Amino acid sequence: MQQTYNSAPVLYLNSLEHQGKQFIRLWYKPDHRITKLLKDSDVAKYSKTYKCYVTHKTPEAIELLHRHFQGVALVDARYLNRPKRIRPAMGAVVTSGSLQSEPLAKLPDLPIIRLQPLEHEGKTLIQLSFPFNELIYKTLKCSSCCQWLPEPRCFAVGTDASSLHQLLDDVQGTAQVWLAGTMHIRDMGILRRLWEQTYSKGSNYITCPLPYLEKLYLLNYSLSTIRTYHSLLLRFFNGHSTHRLEKINAFSVAEINTYHRQMVQSQQYSYSFVNQSINAVKFYFHRVLGRHTMDLSQVERPEKADRLPTVLSKQEVQRILLATANLKHRCLLQLLYAGGLRIGEVINLKITDVQSDRNLLLIRGGKGKKDRTTLLSQKLLESLRAYYKEYRPKVWLFEGQYGGQYTTDSIRNVFRDCVKKACLQKKVTPHSLRHSFATHLLEQGTNLRYIQSLLGHRSSKTTEIYTHITSHGLENIISPLDNL
Repeated sequence: MQQTYNSAPVLYLNSLEHQGKQFIRLWYKPDHRITKLLKDSDVAKYSKTYKCYVTHKTPEAIELLHRHFQGVALVDARYLNRPKRIRPAMGAVVTSGSLQSEPLAKLPDLPIIRLQPLEHEGKTLIQLSFPFNELIYKTLKCSSCCQWLPEPRCFAVGTDASSLHQLLDDVQGTAQVWLAGTMHIRDMGILRRLWEQTYSKGSNYITCPLPYLEKLYLLNYSLSTIRTYHSLLLRFFNGHSTHRLEKINAFSVAEINTYHRQMVQSQQYSYSFVNQSINAVKFYFHRVLGRHTMDLSQVERPEKADRLPTVLSKQEVQRILLATANLKHRCLLQLLYAGGLRIGEVINLKITDVQSDRNLLLIRGGKGKKDRTTLLSQKLLESLRAYYKEYRPKVWLFEGQYGGQYTTDSIRNVFRDCVKKACLQKKVTPHSLRHSFATHLLEQGTNLRYIQSLLGHRSSKTTEIYTHITSHGLENIISPLDNL
């Protein structure tokens, strides 16, 4: 009877460079059929140096391997042209001649004009708020786009794009313009000016192309992602400020790799920062310039470090929560921990998102613009009811001192103060409460799939990192040292 196999063995082809020449390294799980075919043929030679079979890296050699192992093994070439991982050289020093430490120079701090919506005589205007400054006052008084409103006693401009562009022209060099949380601007030209107003614009300064921002907006990228991509592409352009934009547009993969390799070698930037920069640059060359003949699969990426997130014990969480007597601040921190929320999700909560009858919190437009529900703790619900009676928020669950959304910076400041008061030595952020939520649920025996759903993770692999942190079951394991 002919012997059958449930599945054919796989022969993997991997790249190998030796003395400046390109070869193919053959790798497979021990299998006598593959070994016999390799020994009995000339398709590859055994290398004592690398302790494997190798052959020259040519299209003919690849085709020959496919034919030779047909019906015996699957030849898998997926790793053959995989781009190399960026690894920093030991003791690498990046001088100012190769990569500027910060190619975007900042202007000196200027007074701030804050824009916020204003209803006046049945019209929606934009109110300009600022601590009194004589120069700003005179500038706005002379501005053709501003009007003084005696009743609210403030300057205001119209909501049309031309008025905002004129305002930015008039106050340039005098003040910086910031947006209140309730201001929603979707004109990419205005946003670009707001985002770039803090940079020093010398003769070689390159601004971010408007079609890039409009393409991101058209594809429904979040405003946060658009702003991040904008800053990273701006940095890429001005990191090559000795070139004109036309020359940068003609760059090959080699220039992109060199730029990011130098960032890695400087050891000043995190994996996430470099990885996002690669995404921003690739988007520009592929989706905006349409460089489809450019093999962007060869753009190198840094190797991600397998770092475990910092987790707080239940006792440490309790110390942080008890470190503030401010009811609003305590509710903010309780939300981060009780529901595993991100700080951006906390500030986006509306009063109607608290579904007390179902013991659920509705999270709208979380990461990846996904809605989900998470747990509403009874203790948290009691705190929220007391908070609502005292503060009476109108729209957002947490509002600033003068109305509008609470800010992420405010949450970070609250958390930092509470950690300091709790005398914790760990280096933690508000996101550590989310990690602690997931870890403590896992230690309580909650199914990983439920935790994935509560956190809003797209992949279960993201959630599985908490299995490496939990101490559940480890307390029953005795170290061999204790048995000596």
